Amino acid sequence: MPTTIDSEPDPFDAIVDAPFDSALSERYLVYALSTITARSLPDLRDGLKPVHRRLLWAMRQLKLDPTGGYKKSARVVGDVIGKYHPHGDQSVYDAMVRLAQDFSLRYPLVDGQGNFGNIDGDNAAAYRYTEARLTKTAIRLMAGLEEGTVDFHPTYNGEEEEPEIFPGLFPNLLANGSSGIAVGMATNIPSHNVAEIVDATLLLIDNPHAEHAELMEVFHGPDFPTGGIVVDSAAAISAAYETGRGPIRVRGRFSTGRDETGAWEETGIEKLGGGQWQLVISEIPYLLPKGKLIEQVAQLIAARKLPILEDIRDESDEQIRIVLVPKSRNVDPELLKESLYKLTDLESRFGLNLNVLDAHRTPGVLGLKLLLQEWIISQIDILIRRSRHRLEKIAARLELVGGYIIAYLNLDRIIEIIRTEDEPKPVMMAEFELTDRQAEAILNMRLRSLRKLEEMELRKEREDLLAEQDELQKLLDSPARQRTRLKRDLAALRKDYAEDTPLGRRRTTIAEAAPTREFSLDAMIEKEPVTVILSARGWIRGARGHEPLDRDFKFKEGDGPAFAFHAQTTDKLLIACDNGRFYTLGADKLPSARGFGEPIRTMVDIDADAQIVAFLACKPEGQLLLASNIGRGFVAEADELLAETRKGRAVMTTKPGVKLAVVREIPSEHDHVAVVGENRKLVIFSLAEMPVMAKGQGVALQRYRDGGMADATTLRLEDGLSWKMGGESGRTRTESDMRLWKVARGAAGRMPPNGFPRDNRF
Repeated sequence: MPTTIDSEPDPFDAIVDAPFDSALSERYLVYALSTITARSLPDLRDGLKPVHRRLLWAMRQLKLDPTGGYKKSARVVGDVIGKYHPHGDQSVYDAMVRLAQDFSLRYPLVDGQGNFGNIDGDNAAAYRYTEARLTKTAIRLMAGLEEGTVDFHPTYNGEEEEPEIFPGLFPNLLANGSSGIAVGMATNIPSHNVAEIVDATLLLIDNPHAEHAELMEVFHGPDFPTGGIVVDSAAAISAAYETGRGPIRVRGRFSTGRDETGAWEETGIEKLGGGQWQLVISEIPYLLPKGKLIEQVAQLIAARKLPILEDIRDESDEQIRIVLVPKSRNVDPELLKESLYKLTDLESRFGLNLNVLDAHRTPGVLGLKLLLQEWIISQIDILIRRSRHRLEKIAARLELVGGYIIAYLNLDRIIEIIRTEDEPKPVMMAEFELTDRQAEAILNMRLRSLRKLEEMELRKEREDLLAEQDELQKLLDSPARQRTRLKRDLAALRKDYAEDTPLGRRRTTIAEAAPTREFSLDAMIEKEPVTVILSARGWIRGARGHEPLDRDFKFKEGDGPAFAFHAQTTDKLLIACDNGRFYTLGADKLPSARGFGEPIRTMVDIDADAQIVAFLACKPEGQLLLASNIGRGFVAEADELLAETRKGRAVMTTKPGVKLAVVREIPSEHDHVAVVGENRKLVIFSLAEMPVMAKGQGVALQRYRDGGMADATTLRLEDGLSWKMGGESGRTRTESDMRLWKVARGAAGRMPPNGFPRDNRF
């Protein structure tokens, strides 16, 4: 008989025929929901993400109480990843380190011993070197876990159980804040002052219909672990908390310390001998590493972008002390502060985003009022569950106490039944009407316990239990009593975090900043004369002082002069190219004139085929006449031509065959425009006919039958038109009566006066 061989299952039988897009979206949705609900967003009720909750739970299981000893962090991390959180050990340890850093958490939940990092940005030591235990705040957060207040669910492998949330009354979500990036959403919650959170919660318990503005009278805004100053207006802060989103500006604090009353000395100016002074930074914005701030300032000094600052020193110990040395004692301290706010992260923006998981594990951005209301509901639910659990314990104890009283009153008969009956339990139950639990408890009593069976004590215990039972039942039946109980518990919590306690004192000052001073880096540049020289091949340099412009400047072989003019180091230089783009250079950043300078194309990104047609110093509130080779143009405000980047600014719109040909400054007294074409026709029209534009191709200045525009300029009509005579005499000729050439803009024009230059240039 042939033997049958069990064949392997065909792998193709497991293939599911389904549209790829629907299968992909279904699987990605599962991943996204897992990231949102089980990793990145905190729970509204205890303010924790799963990794933090599991860390604290594992430490509780290890009995790492505040009054006990420390245990190695490696032990904690091992328990967490082995029993509750099957992820990387480094990520778990990083989360634990953050819970221990007093500059990361306003109210730390882990008490660390060893190197847990610092505000400089240095990392913590490896977990084999550090030790940890819980703080009193963490114990408060976990209070009530044994009292039936929350549900437990199996861990990932089903061997252990862990709580879904922590039931403690400590308002951890707002007190310590949270941040995280999920899929398609994120959260960013700052820390706050517990006393203010409790005050706002009490106000909402007393008046559920309280307006948001009433809450903001007691809830003032963030209270960061690192202090600092929130400089937004009260209205801006209130609007952010009303919607759950909004930026909050935080600045470091300039101060030399606190005075006798505990208030900050806010100027930060430390007087030295001889009229000298220095600025002291005592607090920096939240999440800004101190080392990064010092590096930013040092780079500004090295790059001469902060010329009013001489040096920066870090004299910090346990307290931050960053010393700023000004260039001279005449430097304006407020200007130095404003420049640091603008150029460094000493002023930072914290993007408030109150995105949390509610009691149904649904993510959402909540305003302050709704968030507090949801938290109050969750705490009342915990209070009810705790009360019901206690009622069950009381009922069970009352049952046993009732049995003990019966046993005490009939002790001799009970002993006789136990000694004579083979099955004493049913006999006792029948004779004394005992329940199974009561009879079992009596039978399990040790002889030494008989001396404790005193009727008065048993009856007193029963009366106390009945009174407690009655109070708990009234509490369950009355929402008003529940609110009163919650208020009483919150008031007790507030005492431990009051404003006059070291931990509860507000660290961050809420103070709207004064209007920003007109800030410009030009104000910090020392004003000195400079001669700007640009060669025909594009090499640029700046000579100190105002050199004679007709002197022989040295150039490379084959090169020669193109532009030379006088300026100040505080000036901005405008470079106009024939492609219509304008570029900006700071006169203080020009290379030295000791050599041949540097190629200008290394300083700004000028196109390879573009030619420079004008180079001049920008005069604030001045105007320029721009004209193309086809006779179109407009007036531009000089300030509008300044470019912030190397790529410049597109101003004159050009196309093939059309180029920017003329860029001339317009003196304030000039009132007319003169244009001459390649056909040697001249027109003069009122400057008022020219539009003022920021960008475009302009309007027609002159009409041509053949050729294009040769040159354009501006003039004062009363003074007439002047031009230089040929030869070496340097004489100038002026035609005072120009009425024959004054026409409307866009006319063809007529031949210029006798003697006008043959090259058609003004």
